[in-house]
Amino acid sequence: MPNGQEGLTAFSGVFQKNINYPFLNCVNIDSNGYVVNNAFSQYYNHYHCAHIPLFSATANEMHTVFFGGIAQYYDSLGILVQDNNVPFVKTIARVTRTGNGVMTEYKLPVEMPTLLGAGSEFIPIEGIAHYNNEVLKLDDFVADTTLVGHMYGGISSTAPNIFFTNNGSQSAASSQIFRIFIIKKSIVGIDEINTQSTGTLKLVVYPNPSEGSITATYYLKENSDVQISLTDQSGRIIENKFLTNVKAGAQIYQKRLDRISAGANYFLKIVAGNEKVFQKIIFAR
Repeated sequence: MPNGQEGLTAFSGVFQKNINYPFLNCVNIDSNGYVVNNAFSQYYNHYHCAHIPLFSATANEMHTVFFGGIAQYYDSLGILVQDNNVPFVKTIARVTRTGNGVMTEYKLPVEMPTLLGAGSEFIPIEGIAHYNNEVLKLDDFVADTTLVGHMYGGISSTAPNIFFTNNGSQSAASSQIFRIFIIKKSIVGIDEINTQSTGTLKLVVYPNPSEGSITATYYLKENSDVQISLTDQSGRIIENKFLTNVKAGAQIYQKRLDRISAGANYFLKIVAGNEKVFQKIIFAR
């Protein structure tokens, strides 16, 4: 934790009590109790998957790296896609907690080679520098490249969404073993910040995939002007609404679309004050 105390963080996961969608927030737990962190949302990894906990005492930063698995969201060419079927994903992402307690999600520039990770485990090598609670000591890795452990097991899936057409052949237990290295001194890519992970709008669209009607919910922490834009995949504007002095609190936007084709994509953008969210909507009809 930022104060140096050891603790636990329960990251996002399935399922919510009243709906079969993942939680996006997290819960921080220490010897004094627990705190639900609603100021952070984790989008890229929602089911149990191999993950590495790393702490830098010098920077007072806690990093957790997640490998693939299952998620309600994934990135497509820089656009966050929400799929409420909660598919298998290839995403490798990290969540960083800074010394002031702020948590932010980043997408790594590499992915799993196939749809792997759900139910997998990270097994650290013997002798690797770690704290009593098995968090790895990032500052102790002084070499350019350090082997820290292996990823093993879990589910190997043939497609993102196999849950509704599964006859037993679409997925299998994985027997692959991956070596996991920490590379400190060479730049191999730039992690992409997920700005929505620290945002306050908390946009959720349902159903998604949709057959024509969509409902979007979002939240305003204070009174604000709001712009809502809906465009199709060719950039044609379907709707562009300007709302003035909208009262703070939970908000809802609904739209019915006719004459759409299966596989069509639409893009919803909401701008409120200095904050903006942009999500892709999938149509399945």
